[in-house]
Amino acid sequence: MKSNTAENAKLQYEAAQTLVAMAVLTDSGDQTIFSGSASPWSAKRGYETKVRPNGLATGGVIIPTSAQNDKVDIAALTCNLAGVITSVGAAAATAVTRPATNVSKVNSITVDSTGAIAVIAGTDGTTQAFSESRGVAGSAPLIPVGSIEVGQVRLITSAPAVVVATEIFQVPGTHQERYDYPVWDESLVDGKVTFATALPKIHTGVLPKKVYAEFYTPVFADIDLASDFVAPENSHSVSSTQIYGKTLGKSSSSLGQGKFTAYLKDGVTDALISLKDATLWFKFFPDRYLAPHLLTQGKLGVSRTFPAADNMQAACTISADTAAKEMAA
Repeated sequence: MKSNTAENAKLQYEAAQTLVAMAVLTDSGDQTIFSGSASPWSAKRGYETKVRPNGLATGGVIIPTSAQNDKVDIAALTCNLAGVITSVGAAAATAVTRPATNVSKVNSITVDSTGAIAVIAGTDGTTQAFSESRGVAGSAPLIPVGSIEVGQVRLITSAPAVVVATEIFQVPGTHQERYDYPVWDESLVDGKVTFATALPKIHTGVLPKKVYAEFYTPVFADIDLASDFVAPENSHSVSSTQIYGKTLGKSSSSLGQGKFTAYLKDGVTDALISLKDATLWFKFFPDRYLAPHLLTQGKLGVSRTFPAADNMQAACTISADTAAKEMAA
């Protein structure tokens, strides 16, 4: 029987980074998972990912305009807009539209794609009841793609009047589009952003808000003289408690450190040594002539030895947050 060895293996490390400038991510179709144009994403200090979903960040409080009919004051605000942290000045006495008769009408107060306050009026309802289905009569309108909803003004009378506080709505996720709602996780290995819940489809075309990100992809270089790679892997254990008539078992998992040995030129000026304590990506190919490999990311630890009659070397560790991932290509 043929015995497979790692004689032709290859180990690579993240030696540099390539910038992928701020750009819109691609919706997977479920309004929850959004992907970048390349992966994995670096986590080396100074090269971290910046995720900026469109949405309000601070300010933007809407209040009635004192003694003026059908107008509201909008406080200055900051928002993420097309991947840029944008400041928008206060907008005093901003006009809203009333229904033609005493029925429901929703005005959406927005920041448009140019960074200006814009009011988008919905279609008059048939009764004074508001619909929560976007884009239908008596509901909030679908707002343009690239705009951000700051709040809503909901009116049910046609006669000019001062807007009152109870007609203004700014609940995040319902009447207001915040950049940080819902929260998200970033998968650096896949180059994906996953939101806790689906993003509301409140934009023209029944689409969610735009999600932007800037990230760096690693540039890999070979560790020419390396051996004994061990991938960060999960290990599992079982403990038990004896009770009357049976045993109760409990399993637990732990993630082990990755490790390898690197043979050094002088142990001081080696490129790998210059990256000790950095969080880096590593690729391990069991066969350097084939595509399958293990991909892992972790903090590089180094312990150097300088023997008098042997090669200088470093016992390297990879302190990862997750187990190594098998990659077919």
